[in-house]
Amino acid sequence: MIKEIIASIDELNSVVNYLNETTPKDAIIFLVGNLASGKTTLTAHIAKAKGIEAEVISPTFSLQHCYGDGFYHYDLYRIEHSEFMELGLFEEFDKSGWHMIEWGGEVLKAFLLGAGYDVFTVTITPCNDKRQYQIERN
Repeated sequence: MIKEIIASIDELNSVVNYLNETTPKDAIIFLVGNLASGKTTLTAHIAKAKGIEAEVISPTFSLQHCYGDGFYHYDLYRIEHSEFMELGLFEEFDKSGWHMIEWGGEVLKAFLLGAGYDVFTVTITPCNDKRQYQIERN
C-alpha cells in the first residue's frame, strides 16, 4: 500500500505524524527524490519530532550522521554499493532506531529486504509549490 500526502514545508508534520504512527521503532527509510527535493528537510523535521535538537545536515562527505540514540542519517550519493559493503557500513543497520538513507540504490534495498529488515521508501516529487510524499512499506 502506498500512502500519498501533499504538503508544503509548513505542513510537513502531516508526513512526520504518519511515519511516526505507521513505522516501527526499528526501520530503514529510503528517501528518494531529485537534488533539492527536500530529503534532508524531511529528515530534520522527523528528528525534531523525536526530540533531537541538533542541526540536521546532509552527511554528504561523512556518509553518516548519528543523532542521539536511535536516529541515523546516511547520504550515499558518491558511494557505490560495493564500497558501502566493504566499509562495513551495513552493520550500522543492526542498531536500533530509524535509519534515513538518501541516494540509496536498489541493490542496497534488495540486500536489506533479503536480510529481513523493515524497509520503507518515501518518494518526494514537486507538486506546484508543495511536495508529494509517497510512502511505501517494501
